[in-house]
Amino acid sequence: MDRPREPLPTRVDETSPLPPSYDAALEAGLVALRLTLTPTARAAIDGHARLLLAWTTAINLTRIREPAAVALGHVVDSLSAVAVLRERGVDRFLDLGSGGGYPGLPIAATLPAARVVLLEPVAKKAAFLSVVATATGLDGTVEAAAVRAETLARDGRHRGRWPAVTARAVASLADLVELAFPLLAPAGALVAWKRGDLDDELAAAARAIAALGGGSLDVRRVEVPGLDDHHLVVATTRGAAPSAYPRDPAARKRRPW
Repeated sequence: MDRPREPLPTRVDETSPLPPSYDAALEAGLVALRLTLTPTARAAIDGHARLLLAWTTAINLTRIREPAAVALGHVVDSLSAVAVLRERGVDRFLDLGSGGGYPGLPIAATLPAARVVLLEPVAKKAAFLSVVATATGLDGTVEAAAVRAETLARDGRHRGRWPAVTARAVASLADLVELAFPLLAPAGALVAWKRGDLDDELAAAARAIAALGGGSLDVRRVEVPGLDDHHLVVATTRGAAPSAYPRDPAARKRRPW
C-alpha cells in the first residue's frame, strides 16, 4: 500500500538548510549586481528558497532543483530588476504568473515593498505563495491572488492603479504589454525578463504599445556571469489603455501582435 504523503512544510524551520554552494552562488550574484541585502531580506529570500525546494517534490514549482542553481537562476535573476524599480521609486507592484514566487517575493523583500500582489491562477501554486509570505514574515505586504490578469484588469481597484508590473517567463513580450498596460498608472512600467534574440518580440511589443495608449521600450542587459543572455525589457506606458484590452487568451491567439 502507498503510504500517506507527509504534510508539506509551512514553516522554514521544517525544511532542510541550504548548502554552502547556495550561499556562494548568491553572494557572487549580489556582488555582480552591486546589491546588499539586509539580514531581514536575506532571511526571507533564503526561507523562500528552502520552502520552494521542499514543496517542488510534490508540486511542480520549478525545474531547477539544485540549490546553487536556484540561487543564480531564480534569486539573482529576480533581483536584477531591483535597481530598475528603485530608480523609478517603485514600492508597489503586481507580479504576473508568479509560479514559485520569482521574481515577486525576492524583490518584495529587497526593495522593501509596501504592497505586492502575486497573480497566480493555479490554486496550488497560489497556496504555496501564501505559505511562503507568512513563513518569511512578508504577509503584511505580499498577497497571493489566484486570478488571471484579464480578470484583475476589469476591476476598478486595480485598473490603471499600479506603478509597476513584473513578469518573468510568462508570455511573449507583446502579450505582456497587453496584459500589463491596462493595470498600469500613467508613466507606469512593465518589467519583463527575456533571453536571447529579441528583435521580433520587440517589434510586436511596439505594435501593442501603440494600440494600448503609447509608450516606450528600453532593453537592459543583465550583467551577471552565468546570466549572459538575460535582458530586462522595460515598457513604460504613456496613457490609459482602451477599454477593449486586455483581450481574452483565445482572441490574443487568433489575432497576435
